[in-house]
Amino acid sequence: MVRDGGNFDVVVIGGGHNGLVAAAYLARAGRSVVVLERLGEVGGAAVSCRPFPGVDVRLSRYSYLVSLLPRKIVDDLRLPVVLRRRRVGSYTPLGDGGFLVDAADRAGTRAELTRFAGAREADAWERFGAATARLAERVFPSLTEPLRSAPEFRRLVDDDRVWDALFAQPLSGVIEAEFADDTVRGVVATDALIGTFAAMDDPALRQNRCFLYHVIGGGTGDWDVPVGGMGAVTAGLADAARAAGAELRTGAAVTAVDSDGDVRYTIGDEEYRVTGGHVLAAIAPDTLDRLLGDAPGGPAPEGSQLKVNMVLARLPRLRDPLADPRRAFAGTFHVNEGYTQLAAAYDRAAAGEMPAPAAGEMYCHTLTDASILGPGPRAAGVHTLTLFGLHMPARLFADDNDGARAKALRAMLDSVDDVLAEPIEDCLLRDGDGNPCLEVRTPLDLEHELGLPAGHIFHRDLSWPYAEDPDTHGTWGVETAHERILLCGAGARRGGGVSGIPGHNAAMAVLHGSSVRREG
Repeated sequence: MVRDGGNFDVVVIGGGHNGLVAAAYLARAGRSVVVLERLGEVGGAAVSCRPFPGVDVRLSRYSYLVSLLPRKIVDDLRLPVVLRRRRVGSYTPLGDGGFLVDAADRAGTRAELTRFAGAREADAWERFGAATARLAERVFPSLTEPLRSAPEFRRLVDDDRVWDALFAQPLSGVIEAEFADDTVRGVVATDALIGTFAAMDDPALRQNRCFLYHVIGGGTGDWDVPVGGMGAVTAGLADAARAAGAELRTGAAVTAVDSDGDVRYTIGDEEYRVTGGHVLAAIAPDTLDRLLGDAPGGPAPEGSQLKVNMVLARLPRLRDPLADPRRAFAGTFHVNEGYTQLAAAYDRAAAGEMPAPAAGEMYCHTLTDASILGPGPRAAGVHTLTLFGLHMPARLFADDNDGARAKALRAMLDSVDDVLAEPIEDCLLRDGDGNPCLEVRTPLDLEHELGLPAGHIFHRDLSWPYAEDPDTHGTWGVETAHERILLCGAGARRGGGVSGIPGHNAAMAVLHGSSVRREG
């Protein structure tokens, strides 16, 4: 027997942060809204948890930093979200030294860069940084507006050299032309590879699109720490949606969607049917196609990262005797991410082999925001450390996820040890059962736990933030082949990351109408 789940103006499938943003906007506009979330709590990948027995530390488990969340959304929904700027942009170990980027000390950063790479490299760094900063300031506000055409977006960029370098040719061209030092090239290149498996000279320009989204966030390109952890962001969104009148149903696994707005879902052993004037899919496009019975709309997604969460009894010692670990780990700490090393890691992974040395980056949330620590851990000087391994595509884990997970973790920890003065495992806190406080997630783990196709953290490859098809010019980038069904998650145009932008844009498409067929 199929039970009646009700009739609503809008049914939102997926209670991640984008689904909650859409629900809050629509409910505030007077629409009746229900959110169906498969898991036992809302938040999707933007959640916090205490994963280690007896350890009072609330980790951001899957998503860590915030850059792309527009201030407009925070203000519109009156969210109690507080973000703290990381003064340290990054630290890169260099043998017995290091290169620290201090966002508040331009002269100091230039002096460090000049010391190991020369004044010409420092000039190039400042020139490139100024160009991307201007790009961010000009284009970021457009992400919450109807799509511009490509010519209109190019006029918005207002810099032919930047357009040619970032939008028209592989990113390797501008990196290799502007920078001579392998380390500096690698620091710049890493922004193009977060969750994206691509070579820097990939003619499909996937790396360019990833780079673009990582340097324009907030109109500054800064990546900030959410006070209280990522779960605090989700809690604020869920409260805003509920306060506006949206109904949030957890444990509701959607099993089928009809183009007329009928949605079937189960809670436990009971099956329900709910109807919506619009259905907003805050899930991966591949998942939506399956629920609709449609053929997949593009190439199969593939995630490409290893996520490792740690709690440390103390920060590790560095090989650089002049470097303060509290500064080095506060920003993005680069691990074997030289330009040549990144290329070698990609080549090995593309050939089906585990990268060695593994490339990755890490940062310490608690050096910027200690509120995620309970009183005991805070008094004891405990810290969290998040490690994000690059070029770890799902294909490496397909045959034996458990075995490959252990191998990938070992490769990543060995790589970290290469750049520290002591083994990272010697610094791990022990939980109440005596086990080291460390957990690891492969792309296949993310698929199993969060429904991300092959663990792709952006649901599929990122798209350009403008209308590539003239028919989509002036739309919101969320439309599908079915008039009543809209994308609402990271797989929408201008999706990816913790941003709320697809949720905002799907809500605007409902409230203000849209005139397209298919956003592919």
